[in-house]
Amino acid sequence: MTQPSIPPPPLPPSAGGAAGVQVRCAGCRMILTVGPGVTEFICPTCQLPQMLPPELMTRVRLQPPPSQSVPAHGIDPTKMQLPCANCKAILNVPHGLARFSCPQCGVDLAVDLSKIKQLLQPRPPPEEVNEVAIEVEREEDEGGPVGETFTDYRPPKLSIGPPHPDPIVETSSLSAVQPPEPTYDLRIRDELENSKALSCLQIETLVYACQRHLQHLPGAARAGFFVGDGAGVGKGRTIAGLIWENWHHGRRKALWISVGSDLKFDARRDLDDVGAMYVEVHALNKLPYSKLDSKSVGIKEGVVFLTYNSLIASSEKGRSRLQQLVQWCGSGFDGLVIFDECHKAKNLVPEAGSQPTRTGEAVVEIQARLPEARVIYCSATGASEPRNMGYMVRLGLWGAGTCFPDFPSFLGALEKGGVGALELVAMDMKARGMYVCRTLSYKGVEFEVIEAPLEAEMEVSYKPAAEFWAELRVELLTASAFLNGDKPNSSQLWRLYWSSHQRFFRHMCMSAKVPATVRLAKQALMEDKCVVIGLQSTGEARTEEAVTKYGLELDDFISGPRELLLKFVEENYPLPEKPEPDQEEETVKELQRKRHSATPGVSFKGRVRKVAKWNPASDGESDEDSESDSAPESTESDDEFQICEMCNTEEERKKLLQCSCCGKLVHPACLVPPITDVIPDKWSCYSCKEKTDEYIQARRAYIVELSKRYEAASERKSKILEIIRSLDLPNNPLDDIIDQLGGPDRVAEMTGRRGMLVRASSGKGVTYQARNTKDVTMEMVNMHEKQLFMDGKKLVAIISEAGSAGVSLQADRRALNQKRRVHITLELPWSADRAIQQFGRTHRSNQASAPEYRLIFTNLGGERRFASIVAKRLESLGALTQGDRRAGPSLSAYNYDSAYGKKALMVMYRGIMEQDKLPVAPPGCTSEKPDTIEEFITKAKAALVSVGIIRDTVLGNGKDNGKLSGRIVDSDMHDVGRFLNRLLGLPPDIQNRLFELFISILDVLIQNARIEGNLDSGIVDMKANIIELQGTPKTVHVDQMSGASTVLFTFTLDRGITWESASIMLDEKKRDGLGSAHDGFYESKREWLGRRHFILAFESSTSGFFKIVRPAVGESVREMPLAELKNKYRKVSSLEKARSGWEDEYEVSSKQCMHGPNCKLGNYCTVGRRLQEVNVLGGLIFPVWGTIEKALSKQARQSHRRLRVVRLETTSDNKRIVGLLVPNAAVETVLQDLAWVQDIED
Repeated sequence: MTQPSIPPPPLPPSAGGAAGVQVRCAGCRMILTVGPGVTEFICPTCQLPQMLPPELMTRVRLQPPPSQSVPAHGIDPTKMQLPCANCKAILNVPHGLARFSCPQCGVDLAVDLSKIKQLLQPRPPPEEVNEVAIEVEREEDEGGPVGETFTDYRPPKLSIGPPHPDPIVETSSLSAVQPPEPTYDLRIRDELENSKALSCLQIETLVYACQRHLQHLPGAARAGFFVGDGAGVGKGRTIAGLIWENWHHGRRKALWISVGSDLKFDARRDLDDVGAMYVEVHALNKLPYSKLDSKSVGIKEGVVFLTYNSLIASSEKGRSRLQQLVQWCGSGFDGLVIFDECHKAKNLVPEAGSQPTRTGEAVVEIQARLPEARVIYCSATGASEPRNMGYMVRLGLWGAGTCFPDFPSFLGALEKGGVGALELVAMDMKARGMYVCRTLSYKGVEFEVIEAPLEAEMEVSYKPAAEFWAELRVELLTASAFLNGDKPNSSQLWRLYWSSHQRFFRHMCMSAKVPATVRLAKQALMEDKCVVIGLQSTGEARTEEAVTKYGLELDDFISGPRELLLKFVEENYPLPEKPEPDQEEETVKELQRKRHSATPGVSFKGRVRKVAKWNPASDGESDEDSESDSAPESTESDDEFQICEMCNTEEERKKLLQCSCCGKLVHPACLVPPITDVIPDKWSCYSCKEKTDEYIQARRAYIVELSKRYEAASERKSKILEIIRSLDLPNNPLDDIIDQLGGPDRVAEMTGRRGMLVRASSGKGVTYQARNTKDVTMEMVNMHEKQLFMDGKKLVAIISEAGSAGVSLQADRRALNQKRRVHITLELPWSADRAIQQFGRTHRSNQASAPEYRLIFTNLGGERRFASIVAKRLESLGALTQGDRRAGPSLSAYNYDSAYGKKALMVMYRGIMEQDKLPVAPPGCTSEKPDTIEEFITKAKAALVSVGIIRDTVLGNGKDNGKLSGRIVDSDMHDVGRFLNRLLGLPPDIQNRLFELFISILDVLIQNARIEGNLDSGIVDMKANIIELQGTPKTVHVDQMSGASTVLFTFTLDRGITWESASIMLDEKKRDGLGSAHDGFYESKREWLGRRHFILAFESSTSGFFKIVRPAVGESVREMPLAELKNKYRKVSSLEKARSGWEDEYEVSSKQCMHGPNCKLGNYCTVGRRLQEVNVLGGLIFPVWGTIEKALSKQARQSHRRLRVVRLETTSDNKRIVGLLVPNAAVETVLQDLAWVQDIED
């Protein structure tokens, strides 16, 4: 009889009989074992509080009392407190329970109602656990499904200039925010109105940027502006307009920093377009390192155009470009500094463990050294991840005068706030007038994700390749073991091994997609469209190495994977050192020298000398005498005391021989055998000589042994190289595609590579040739190819990231080739920023038709890894860059590298290592057949060992015979990236099974998070039939610098659905013939507070699942499985009964929540209440973020403590508000705290 607030420890099911009773949970249908004496409990899985059914109560009573004492609990106000007749313990007894056992002493007790009536005041009927209320509360926490995400954009407060040539949109969350009033007057306004060079939204950017540049941050630097417009909106022309406006104010110097030097031509074109013909553009990479305004260079004004690489460059003499630019700008410089494509400066604040990039540091430094400069940050993907904003120091989001002292604390708040917080940053920046972000409408653009299964021949080459890498790993481990413990060397080897492993399989995946790519391309050409194929790596390095090795003419295209493997093994196979055969004479002499130098002055002769030196001077002699005499005397003494080691006599001192090794003195005659011949200069005694010979022999044997080892290792290495050459591996995808689509004459290539392999005209063999011709320089070759494509002379273009930065390939109305573009991504870029950049090549302003995107994945589990990274970035890219993360094309099905992904990985690893039970049966296994699961775990372990995730493996013996044991290091436990990378190196079958297991665990975790209301779903749409603003919004905080304010809105929502609307819904379903036999009105099987709940259920688009509509709260987000529907509800046959029940619930829910009149939260509770009041903080949120977070942390209900961003649209005037939802119970606290903040600022 424990309280519901403390769930009992779940017992193992086997303990059924003795340890308790088994019941099925009323919520999630799990089998639970309930401890003896426990009649109320909470399900550990779905957290539903419940009671044992009456028929099981008797069984509980019959059980022997538990031996251990049950911990005592406090008083539960929802129950009666009665003393036990035996042990006198005060017990919490549920109302209506007549018989039970005392949990302390185990005695059977009965409640005598006649006696306790006078003890208890009459009280309202008890509040039972209302399952439907719990269900509704969960659904309310999830919020409504998100509606459309973009709205058409027109400048809200300016009407200068012509409309933009293409439909432009803004995310609906950003459109809910109004920018500040424009106060700046453009000097070039008349000129622009006449020339119509800029559209109204480009002029709007000019006005807000110039207006922002008039402000200073609390830290004294000039405020900066962020142009976040999407690819193709026309940022280049906007920048040109800004330069021209500043020129008219006498600010004649500007710095324009971008990604590629050939974008200088675009900069020139944009300046000409806005009428700034005589503003010169100077390319910094063509200029010397001396002073720019010196007589020799002579640049007094104009735009200095440079790349991010130039920004960090320096000359051999140590002069830096950064220093040169600062000097040219001069002190007090207040001109423009434009960071174009500023996402290049990201990684100033990298993830733990890596270093900030030099570019990031240089961007921050130049801003610090030019505090008065007018800074513009410009990028479509500038803030795809909050940590990439570290260099945007002029936005004033952190630092002096904000609630975040530095960038790390700003980052911390964002990461805690989840995606909703990112969306708020974008809205805040817009409200303060420092950010614009419009995107070309994705209307007409088609996205299609195509899964290309492995072709048969690819299957054949993939499995042996995966097995080969596993064998190579064992081979390298063995070979390394023979080497002397060179630890650092081995860690380097494994780093290279895994990076080559990843590149190899990435290549394989790319090659696997070539057939599908060629098929799609040919199909598009037949439909009279043209094709753009995007990839990341061109395989140039491999090709050049092969050409250097094999010559310019080859039998066939190079296989990138094979060359990569050969290179890795050739350069990194651990060979022992090759022994040098040495000359005998040398060795003896060397050895003697070593010995001699090792023991200087320890010879017998030396000792004698030292004794002889001791010659005390007599009193009469002066110091000087003793000095001058000492030298000759000492030599005398040496001779005097020399004696033979063998006979210890001093006879024939002149004949004594001295050993050149150990320094012994002997007579030649004393030696055995005696020496009679001529004695060599360097004579060594017999014992020394013997040692030398021994050494030489030992050394010879050692060298022979080393040579054998070296040769054996070399032979193994050659064998491995032979095996690699015999593997059937695919060709370089880029060459292959160009070849299959008609060769270089038909395909325009815009990549960074210098040469390519071309099939000979005879069709046999290929030759290597440079990409440029006599007429076209290497620098201009991509521009030339682009022109051929835009003129329709070539209908297929292949672009890599290196060759396509800033290139426009859309179906431009000014180009000859206006066919619809089909953009195929063969290889998703490593980051979504780049994916968006690549998509932006074919989707731009002024196009005749929108492109079709085809994203190709293989069906290999691990290959989705690359998709996963991109999906993660696309999600957050939509979020931060566009205030709404649904703005990017949706790939969220492929996002695994999330907090839930990390947790799922850990759960899976623990299951495979048999530390925990797997929450789901692995693919191809069932819980009824435990041996199938065991077999899977054995295979999975072996697979994880082969890719180095399980380490220190040992094969068990005894009862664990044949079982693998090992460990997974902590850092690998959560590393989803590493898991998905390594997964690629497994044979397809086990790869896909492991991946499926990972995904199914992930699904379970996400589902649980959704049920518990902890899932971060970004902006939530609050839906209701009627949404009205109540009273006038209340301003609770004003930002001093921009004048933007934080406002509290109060809305009334009517979420109910009348009986008439519900009946019409059902009739329409039936009329359309879409209904199922189970559609109709239902009532709950259980009663709460004397009434049943009514619902309308009809089958959704997912077979077997039902949409639920409730009288009080309308349509539910969650769809209910048929089994659950039948278990909790029964169909109502009489329409009259359904009608009265429905109308009754509709009426009651207008005044009270589902918990009834005695709800603990009282009027604050909104669960299942039809009419509810909703408080939303709109406008500027970031300055008051900390205050709100603090107020919410004190809330009683878990779901109220989370910061949630919601969106509402009023039904009468369609006014849209986005902001932070403030639970009704927290409004007072929030307002008090905000008033306090405001007072301090005043």
